[in-house]
Amino acid sequence: MVSLTIDGRAVSVPAGATILEAARQLGIAIPTLCWLQKVSPTGACRVCVVRIEGVDRLMTACNTPVKEGIVVTTDNEEIAATRRQIMELMLVNHPLDCPVCDAGGECDLQDACYNLDVVRQNFSAEDVQPGPIDKWPLIQQVPSRCILCEKCVKVCHEVVGSSSLFINDKGERAYIDKHLDLCEFCGNCVSVCPTGTMISKPFKYRARPWELRKTRSLCNGCASQCEIDIHVKNNQIYRVTSEDEGTVNNGNLCIGGFFSYGYVNSNQRLKAPLINQGGQLMPAEWDEALGLVADRAREIAATHGSDALAGLSSPRLTNEENYLFQKLFRAGLGSNNIDSEARFGALRALAPLSASLGLKGASNRMDRIGRSDAVLVFGSDVTAEAPAIDWQIEQACRKRDGKLVVANMRRVKLTRWANTHLAYRPGSEVFLANALAKLIFDKELADTSYLNQYLANPEEVAQDLAQVDLDQAVKETGVSLALLEEAAEYLGQAESVAVIFGSDVTRSAAAQDKVQAIANLALICGALHGDLGGLFPVDEKANTQGLLDMGVCPEFLPGFADYGNNKARFEKLWACAFPDGGRNAEQILTGIEGGQVRFLYLAATNPLISYPDSRRWRRALEKLDLLVVQDILPSEVTRLAHVVLPASSFAEKSGSLTSLDHRVNCLRPALATPGKARQDWDILADLYHKLRPTSARPDNEALLDEIKSAAPLYSDVCLPAQGRCRPCVKPLVTPALKSQRYVPVSAKAAPSGLQLLAGKILFHFGTTTTFAEGPLEVASEGYIEINPQDAQTLGVAEGGALRVTSQTGSAQAKVKISEAVPPGLLFAPYHFSDVDINQIMPMAVNCVSVNIAKT
Repeated sequence: MVSLTIDGRAVSVPAGATILEAARQLGIAIPTLCWLQKVSPTGACRVCVVRIEGVDRLMTACNTPVKEGIVVTTDNEEIAATRRQIMELMLVNHPLDCPVCDAGGECDLQDACYNLDVVRQNFSAEDVQPGPIDKWPLIQQVPSRCILCEKCVKVCHEVVGSSSLFINDKGERAYIDKHLDLCEFCGNCVSVCPTGTMISKPFKYRARPWELRKTRSLCNGCASQCEIDIHVKNNQIYRVTSEDEGTVNNGNLCIGGFFSYGYVNSNQRLKAPLINQGGQLMPAEWDEALGLVADRAREIAATHGSDALAGLSSPRLTNEENYLFQKLFRAGLGSNNIDSEARFGALRALAPLSASLGLKGASNRMDRIGRSDAVLVFGSDVTAEAPAIDWQIEQACRKRDGKLVVANMRRVKLTRWANTHLAYRPGSEVFLANALAKLIFDKELADTSYLNQYLANPEEVAQDLAQVDLDQAVKETGVSLALLEEAAEYLGQAESVAVIFGSDVTRSAAAQDKVQAIANLALICGALHGDLGGLFPVDEKANTQGLLDMGVCPEFLPGFADYGNNKARFEKLWACAFPDGGRNAEQILTGIEGGQVRFLYLAATNPLISYPDSRRWRRALEKLDLLVVQDILPSEVTRLAHVVLPASSFAEKSGSLTSLDHRVNCLRPALATPGKARQDWDILADLYHKLRPTSARPDNEALLDEIKSAAPLYSDVCLPAQGRCRPCVKPLVTPALKSQRYVPVSAKAAPSGLQLLAGKILFHFGTTTTFAEGPLEVASEGYIEINPQDAQTLGVAEGGALRVTSQTGSAQAKVKISEAVPPGLLFAPYHFSDVDINQIMPMAVNCVSVNIAKT
């Protein structure tokens, strides 16, 4: 610790701290414009000057380290006069256009001038700044307003890791420019800009800050669940922001949080219940629509049994809504035929993690990634799937000295920062994980103390890894032995390791084997040992963890209680009888095709876009006696529906969500639902009451109390009814001695031939953002990404059209030529209905052999 005196007050701070940080510890305010806590200081604006006794010139507080015994003065007439002059110089070419500037009323420069009593420009100079830059999507740059504080550049480089912004000249001609091909359009440059230089185009000229009502809530774009503020005027969202301090995301947002709110304001929103009459959807009243659903469900159950009723829910719904959804089916309809999109991803990861490691999701908190000594990202474009994890990786491996290993079939953003990139062939994940585990073990870098203490079968580790053939692994993966050894040393030598894997693994063929091999690797390299690092399965959807915690699948009741073994407890709790067994999503589909399932309730989910083998789903839905769709926007599935129930977006509802690392936090309604639309829990509660009229009609508060009783892992969750939500952390499972198992996994030969991978891209989240103007300005339509070598062989050019055909079906899209995909691999985002790439995917697969043809 270093001791010093500031304005006559003694303070001790860690060595390396700055004078500004020491002053903040004492509660002494020093004006700043360029300083930002989450990036390195620059001292560019110089407004924070202070006097250090014995030093012949004023020093900037933001980047001057403390020294033992120094005496600092932060405010006197000399300092105030200097600060005023600095501000006057800053205003030499700064336009005094506050009445028309979008930062007016919340401009740091404006506030600083007011606080320092700077009311005139005493200096003048030739104005050499260029005019406004309008060519960037979503963001306008006005160089004449820029004070070159470099906050935007540093946030882009140090926090986001995009490095798209740069200063393109020197001296008075310098201004901020952008590499558009690197930009993630996250809006963080707009958020940190202290002036009106960086402007959100969707917000420009729309409102002044004092006109907006601000509501603290959560972003539900992905499972990171960043804390946000929703700014509303005239019952529309005008912008979304996040505070730098006191939020789990440290004020950072991605394009999903900052620019994707437009779908909430869409004029296509469903606003009234609809009933299909003679092939046409006609408006109806709520009582009529819900009465029809309840009556038809009873009729179908009476005629065909409750096994004829099924429902699919969504990670877009809150914990309370998903809890009520499964209770509606089990207690209200007598059916255990319930499932979700998690069947094709997160659930397949859960099975091996639960069986071998006792995990029901991630093993640690997300912020533990940022302090890890090494990070392995395996089969995930984590920047797209969970941007907040990307920011943690940037912190660990760029701001700190952690090592980054990226194992992926294609080049992703993090590849450019990786110490080692393992570009493996599709389907060879088990070979790769086994090879890395063997190399770590053979080099005596394995976490043997943990293995001996917590594994029930440590002796099997050496026996199994001795059989791994490294030559075969090199052949199958296409990764050289030298790269494998390099990656193994990074992971084995690190004191703490974070292992992150995502949808390229969990949604693929043989996903459980691949996840198990990665779990084994995590054990070997020490990812499960200690407070830092961890094992993190990533699912892109917002509340997948909460959906599974609530028991929306036939295998589990709430709290991951095994259905068969705990059925009696819940029958007593809900005063009803449960059926034996139940159908999962695949079995629901075959049941519809075979005529056994005749009623399907879709709650905020669209299997025609989001599920594999979507063409089969389309044909099946047309056969149903009753299809009920509860959603917020029209789609192909609402057009097939017999009853459409207009629901609420995340910004119009209350309730809790559970993040990928088990934080429980709450949504708050920032605006009213449009027209006659209602919150999802309200719809489900009404329908439940119609089916069980003697039961009390549940509300959100009562549902959370019941969840605490039904699912003990939520017993400590406390979400305040008023005021700011505080994230409540569910307890993580601590392994008991000899409680975990190493499970050998045999690798199988990878498929040959041209492969197409379907997945998520950064600019869209599910399908709802395809109704939002912001993301559509950056990514407006579907495409097929192809390597230049394959494009040349095929004779197809950028923007041309390709048809891809698998054993399941075919799809057509425009061509995007890119080195990001290797020869022999194509990539297509799944978000766009104009392509519907999932129609060529067999059930439970996200990568398939295809034939391609130019069209």
